[in-house]
Amino acid sequence: MDNPPLLWITVRSGPQIEKGRVAIPSKFRSKISGGAIITRGLDKCLFVFTKTDWEKLAGKLIELPLAQANSRAFVRLMLSGASDVKLDVQGRILVPDYLRKYAGVKKAVKVIGVYNRMEVWDEKNWEAYKSKTESASDEIAEKMADLGI
Repeated sequence: MDNPPLLWITVRSGPQIEKGRVAIPSKFRSKISGGAIITRGLDKCLFVFTKTDWEKLAGKLIELPLAQANSRAFVRLMLSGASDVKLDVQGRILVPDYLRKYAGVKKAVKVIGVYNRMEVWDEKNWEAYKSKTESASDEIAEKMADLGI
């Protein structure tokens, strides 16, 4: 029997990135106390998964059709950028330089809880994304209705 998903639903403002380290909100620390995986996300953010959720995702990714270019590209995007991270004594994780560059993370970041993962965003990128998404919320809702949601 699978464990119920870890619910990570919140937005935390203003953690600063210092020497490549991002402070993880205390609410999330227990969920990754045994370590986590950080990788390239979508929309220019970083995804942080528990090791268990990462293993589930990686298992699905490696089952994608090898003969399809889009499948290979997505698997490479997610798996080749993945890195193990651990909380330090101050509740921070070290974000590798190549991932900070990918996400444009500079000083102020947002740590977003999205059901089964955390997302780490550069604060300006998050605000731009949120504004764009909020202005298109009616269109997005209609497309979700097409999916039965």
